Amino acid sequence: MKKSLGPQTLIFPTPIWCVGTYDQEGNPNVMTIAWGGICCSKPPCVTISLRKATHTYGSILERGAYTLSVPSEKYIKEADYFGIVSGRDVNKFQETKLTPVKSDLVDAPYVGEFPMVLECRLIHHYEIGLHTQFIGEIIDLKVDESALGEDNKPDILKIAPVVYATKAQQYHRIGDQIGKAFEIGKKIK
Repeated sequence: MKKSLGPQTLIFPTPIWCVGTYDQEGNPNVMTIAWGGICCSKPPCVTISLRKATHTYGSILERGAYTLSVPSEKYIKEADYFGIVSGRDVNKFQETKLTPVKSDLVDAPYVGEFPMVLECRLIHHYEIGLHTQFIGEIIDLKVDESALGEDNKPDILKIAPVVYATKAQQYHRIGDQIGKAFEIGKKIK
């Protein structure tokens, strides 16, 4: 029997992504978020939700762009730091000694050391309540060559992304493959 826990912001898995923007002075900034996901196939789009109080919120509206860098396990300390401090107060790239890389296609930086990045052009934003949802069209996906599999596709185990357990406030790693999508279910027929 399931126990009702009431309405909560809890579902598994919750991604850990680092949103890259330039602020009004042109300084690169990055913040960690957990509210996000793919929201459309054609055009390819991703959604993130931010509070107005964040430094990144205004930057996305002003520049019309953002990036999503996917940190690997190796950089979880830095990714956590990006969510603890505000870009209004500190230069997060300097503090972590990570590299802001100017996107070739959108007006936003990404984290050079992180193995995967989406470059996004803002196409919509909606106030929901405490958060505003930003929908970005994915203009490009960049992946370190070392994180590609033999099939030249991103390898989740090589990227080693992290997921977040919201209520427990814990980070977790991705595990082994348990089945092939669109195949394993055919065994039911």
